[in-house]
Order: sequence, then structure tokens, then C-alpha cells
Amino acid sequence: MADDDLITSAFRRFTTLGGLAGRVGASLLASRIADVARGDVARAAHRTEVLVRNATRVAETLGRMKGGAMKIGQMLSLHADLLPPEVGEVLRTLQAKAPPVPAEVMEFEARGELKRFDELFASFEREPCAAASIGQVHRAVLRDGRAVVVKIQYPAIDQIIRADLKNLRAVFQGLFALFTDADFDPIWEEIRERLLEELDYQREADTIERMRRLHADVPEIVIPAVVREATTTRVLTMERVEGIPPDEACSDRYDPALHDRWGRTLFEFVFRGLFVHRLLHADPNLSNFAFLPEGRLVVYDFGCAKVVPLPIARGYARVMRAAIEGRKDEIPGILRDMGVCFADGSPLPLSTTTPFVELFVDVLRPAPPYTFGSDPTIYTRLFDLGLTHARDASQLRFPRDVVFVNRTLGGHFGNLARLRATGCWRDLALVYIARIEEGHATPDPAS
Repeated sequence: MADDDLITSAFRRFTTLGGLAGRVGASLLASRIADVARGDVARAAHRTEVLVRNATRVAETLGRMKGGAMKIGQMLSLHADLLPPEVGEVLRTLQAKAPPVPAEVMEFEARGELKRFDELFASFEREPCAAASIGQVHRAVLRDGRAVVVKIQYPAIDQIIRADLKNLRAVFQGLFALFTDADFDPIWEEIRERLLEELDYQREADTIERMRRLHADVPEIVIPAVVREATTTRVLTMERVEGIPPDEACSDRYDPALHDRWGRTLFEFVFRGLFVHRLLHADPNLSNFAFLPEGRLVVYDFGCAKVVPLPIARGYARVMRAAIEGRKDEIPGILRDMGVCFADGSPLPLSTTTPFVELFVDVLRPAPPYTFGSDPTIYTRLFDLGLTHARDASQLRFPRDVVFVNRTLGGHFGNLARLRATGCWRDLALVYIARIEEGHATPDPAS
């Protein structure tokens, strides 16, 4: 891999990220000064132009850097549908397949971690089947005949990420300021913690095994088993389970009724994780899923998993119950109980919460069945609402635990829209809301 493809020098990464932070910051300052003299229409157009310009800067730089830089960029890009289409298109480039590291380098890394490499593997494909921000995946066959995939971290990626974190905060605080004036601290702390967890493949293996136990009686969800004897902190080996890739599954090649079954399975997987297991697979990138006949899903990549505190899970259930039952006036108080309020502790006004709630009430309507993706304007209206309430957002406070819950729910909203899944989502939601209301949530999802 060329040096331009993976910047490994600590000094070069420091100066690259620092320079990016400086350019984004200067652009924001100049934009705010210029906006003072603009009317509303011109200000909105200029804001989108600034968003696109800075999103392009960030995507181009982080796409070359991999490590924590690219990974956090990918996390933010999953919110791209809440931004103007031009900006979303730029940030989505960070989800593209990353260029692979040479096979001999990755095999060297794997052999260094697995001292019994030749005893374990009958064959090892040098060409990767997937390459991402922290590591890449190779197909292999064990001596006992099992087909597996082997996820291997890039050389020195642990040190690279930890060094990146010293500079990434400034970059992403500036990028976050393009969208809102809300407090960046809980978002940063949550992203930082999830990112560091992803470096420990033994931890991911524990999560996979926990998720397999939790879904043992859910045949619609297929989670590949961990091969412990070929797993370390930096190498993760799993049984190979393949299915229909997302782009193909979302195409017109498959019957709409199958799309609906896949959508229902995905919807239930998310709501079961939030309200029953309180353990969310918190990376909603659709490439982490494959599709099987009869509406089943294969779930990959458990590096980013979120344990949801019981009060937070109950808070989401209360918000959804109130929205479904038309008690919108109670939602500001419920949000305040969850810790979502103004800096002085006062609840958000109904004028702020009601427009957002009304956008989603239609999804949870009793009839007729709702088709995700049938309203292409919903994201535009969400963005417009965000601009309208930007002044309120400057004083908004929220617990860090909601960051990845919102990311997961929002990301899968987009995935269901890609599937154009149709269903009675209200009935499904009420099943899982009732489970937590009746005390059926997992007592300790971390065990």
C-alpha cells in the first residue's frame, strides 16, 4: 500500500488532522461573518455550500487516513440522510470499500498473532474479501474443513487510532458545528469509547457469543459462530456464513413480499435489542447484514455494540407510547426525565418536539400499512426542522447514551427505506414496548 493510501507517520497524521481542523474552523468563521449580511434564502443556500465544501475536505482527508479518522468519519456519515442531499452524497463516499493492504503484510500480522497458524488453517486466501477502516477480512478453511473468515487489524492500527484521538476532537467538533450548536461533549465521548472498544477483537468475540445466546430462539437472525482457537485481540475468526449482499437484496430482483419480510426481521432485531435485550448492534451500515430466503438475516460485525441503560430504554418506550397514543404534550416531560432538556433543566417546548414527533407518527399509524421510502421528502423536512430549531439546540443537553441509540434507529430507518419495506410497524413496536413495560427486559445485558 502506498504511503498516500495509509498515512502512518504520527507526525504526518498530526499535521494532516491539525491542518484539516484549521481549514474547517476558518471556513466556519468566515461563513458566520458573511451570513450576518445575508437574507434567509441566501443564508440557507450559503450554508449548504459551506457544508458541501467542508464535508468534501473531511471525506477526502479521512478516506486516505483509515484508522480512527476514517472510522469516526464513517460513524458520522451514517447520519448523512439528515443533511442536504449534496452533503450526504459526499459523506457516503466514506462507506465505500477501502483499498486493501498487501496480502503479505496482513498474513504476516495474522501469523504473528496466531502462533499455530499452519496447524489451524488448511488454506488462507491472500486476496481480501472486505477492507475497512481498522482491518480487513480474508476467507480461509480450517484443518477440520470449516469455511471461515478471518478479520485482521492493520499494522500498528491501535497506536495510530490512539494518536489520532488527540486531534480528531477538534476536527469533528468543527464538523459538528456545521449541523448544530448543541453540546458536542456527549457525542465525542460516546464515539471515542465505542471506537476504542472496536480495537479489542476478544471483546467483540464475547459480544458475538452473547448475541448468539440471546437470539438462540430467533431463527430469523443468523449470527456466525466465533472460532476461539483462532481469535486474539487483533485477529477474529468466525465461521463463514454468506447470503445475498445488500445492494442485490434491495434491488427489484426480489419480490416485494420478501423485502417486507426482511424489513420486519430487521425492525424486530432493532426493537428487540433496544427494549428486550438492551444490547444494540450499533453499526447500522447495511453492509453489516446479508439476506437469506424466508426473510432471514445474517448479522456481521459486532465491534460496535451498545449496552442501553434501563432508564434510557424505558424512556424511549415512554416516548413511543405517548406518540402512538397521541399524547404529544407529555413528550417534553418524558425527554427531561431521560436527561434531554435545556442547560437550566427546563423541558424542550412543544413547538420543538411536536413537529419531529408528527413526522414519525405516520410510520406508526394503525392503517394502512406504511412503506418506508414512500415519502422522499421526510429527510428534507427533518433538516429544515433542524435549521428552524437551531437556536434551541445551542442550549440542548442530552445523555451520551442516546447518541448510538439514535444513530442505530436513524440508520435503520434509512435501511428500511432502501428495502422499501411495507408493514404494520405500529403493531410490531407495541409488542416490544409492552415487553419492557411488563418488566421483561434483560437484567444484565453485559453478562
